[in-house]
Amino acid sequence: MPTIHNFLKSLFKVFYNAPLVAGAMVASICMFIVFGEIVDEVLEGDSHELDTKILLMLREPGNTDSPLGPVWFEEMVRDFTSLGGMGPLTLITLTVFVYLILRNLKGHAFYLLATVITGTALSNLLKIGFDRPRPDLVPHGSMTFTNAFPSGHSFMATVVYLTLAVILSQAEKSRSAKIYILSLGVLISVIVGASRVYLGVHWPSDVLAGWVIGAGWALLFWVLAEYLKMRNVLKKRGDEDTQSSG
Repeated sequence: MPTIHNFLKSLFKVFYNAPLVAGAMVASICMFIVFGEIVDEVLEGDSHELDTKILLMLREPGNTDSPLGPVWFEEMVRDFTSLGGMGPLTLITLTVFVYLILRNLKGHAFYLLATVITGTALSNLLKIGFDRPRPDLVPHGSMTFTNAFPSGHSFMATVVYLTLAVILSQAEKSRSAKIYILSLGVLISVIVGASRVYLGVHWPSDVLAGWVIGAGWALLFWVLAEYLKMRNVLKKRGDEDTQSSG
């Protein structure tokens, strides 16, 4: 009980001193609640009609074998979808991790690694648990090896690019630069998810679920990282106050 009490007390201090962190915690909780609502819709079959309409809207009228747009656009979308693949995301994560270590930013490095590793594990567990088949309405425009729900590309792209955006934005003093970097992280995540629907390898609800749970996970780990950082700051401040009063 004393341990829980101390944890809640330190958590309150952090949230009180950093309202943005408190807002992120609330946003993360909301994301998990929305994810639960999407799960209910999918399990009850309520999302199937809308999923089907959106998939067919992205195909040439009367020809489900051909996505809308010229061939070069379809190939470009494949390039976009690769930004959420396991290979590129692993390479980007490890490259940035080593860079942060070399810059002696070990806290940021392990924050990134922990977020990505746990996110990957959660994504795989959710896919196994829900065991939702891939769409069979249209031919797949990209190779697939796992179940559909939630979209792993959408989930992991959101986790990785949002986390990278947070780390990069913290190094910027300009507010406009921070907004640009964070917006870029969101944009890349959206493009990756949308590409999965366009290529016919995911139901739209798979992608929406991936975005939501990915954002919730990224926010949760950012809050955790900020909590640990702020707790140390508050602890040091308290120790200094004690020494000065003594």
